[in-house]
Amino acid sequence: MKVLLLGSGGREHAMAWALAKSPQLSKLWAAPGSDGMAALAERVALDPLDPKAVAVFCREHGVELLIVGPEAPLAAGVADAVRAAGVPVFGPGRDGARLESSKAFAKDFMLRHGLPTAKARVGGMKDALAAVREFGGRCAVKADGLAGGKGVVVCASLAEAEAAVASLASTAAGGTLLVEELLTGPEISMMAVLDGTRYALLPSSQDHKRLLDGDQGPNTGGMGALCPVPLKPALLARIKADIFDRALAGLKKDGLDFRGVLYAGLMLTPDGPKTLEFNARLGDPETQAILPMLDADFLSLCLDCAQGALRMESVPAKPGSAVSIVVAAEGYPESPKPGAVLTPEGAAGLDGVLVFHAGTKKDGARWLASGGRVLAVVGLGADLAAARERAYSALPRVAGPALRWRKDVAAKMLGRILA
Repeated sequence: MKVLLLGSGGREHAMAWALAKSPQLSKLWAAPGSDGMAALAERVALDPLDPKAVAVFCREHGVELLIVGPEAPLAAGVADAVRAAGVPVFGPGRDGARLESSKAFAKDFMLRHGLPTAKARVGGMKDALAAVREFGGRCAVKADGLAGGKGVVVCASLAEAEAAVASLASTAAGGTLLVEELLTGPEISMMAVLDGTRYALLPSSQDHKRLLDGDQGPNTGGMGALCPVPLKPALLARIKADIFDRALAGLKKDGLDFRGVLYAGLMLTPDGPKTLEFNARLGDPETQAILPMLDADFLSLCLDCAQGALRMESVPAKPGSAVSIVVAAEGYPESPKPGAVLTPEGAAGLDGVLVFHAGTKKDGARWLASGGRVLAVVGLGADLAAARERAYSALPRVAGPALRWRKDVAAKMLGRILA
């Protein structure tokens, strides 16, 4: 099968790795791809945000499945254009992608369809300032529109919240902001693959959004992840019934033929799981931990969803755990400094260790950092502690002192089961 994968980051490297394991794959293109993905896919000089260009490439090259990695092409309507050209697509159309591209749209969707979520106010800067005062400064301020995982500021005081409103107002789509009550509890990521009428849950995961150890510092695109999160069966059943069953029913009621990944960021509050956000694609860096744990052909799974032929209620997972640790450039996320030398080949041959490139480039025989999040080192083990040990043991072989990473990824979950 001939497949085109859109994207170039660590998530897409992990997706290309998983696709390449399928016996069905005969050709894999990546647009634009990356140096790190070059051994798995042929890079294509194609703008992934140009729906017409992507559709023409698919038609002219006999692409049999388009898989969209990042959110921006979905928001641009690439899936709509390619489906109109008769090619199956793993990724929702522009209307479905609004669950991610517009936080205001997503909040309205949650409320209309009865999904448990935080109390919120939506509006311009004046409304947002009134809301942060109403919540006493303890709130989350969110900019409407795509923000690469960085359009959220969690605030503990009125002064901090007012500063967040002033900072985010200029970047929000149409100047629209959301101010939500501050929820407490463990935060997890639950994702499902949808085929328009059914869904199947992927293994649970947990992202580490803050830059620094102890969940300190600014929000980032993610500094590490673990999979699976140990959940008691009753909690998982409640997540399915209250979040995903209602979301699927809402999509059908609204006439949204959603084929791809629905990501729900959840807070496990004392009152039960509540929805913080939706994404319309696989999470990053959760994907780097989830895909190595799947006991399923990823290409077949994507194709079944794209063709409306999903045949399972949950995607089977291998025993054990995975821990993914993100290596970032100095100065990330505000002003990352490129050029640090990397040695990803240092992990070659290590048992239970994978390296996925995010922001790297090849300079002769050397690998250099070229982005904020540079790569992810993934450890696989019989349990969470073993997976974590493998990942952290491999890190010094891959990254030097000019780079940064959290030292506490997965530490809080050791020995825990969430109820």
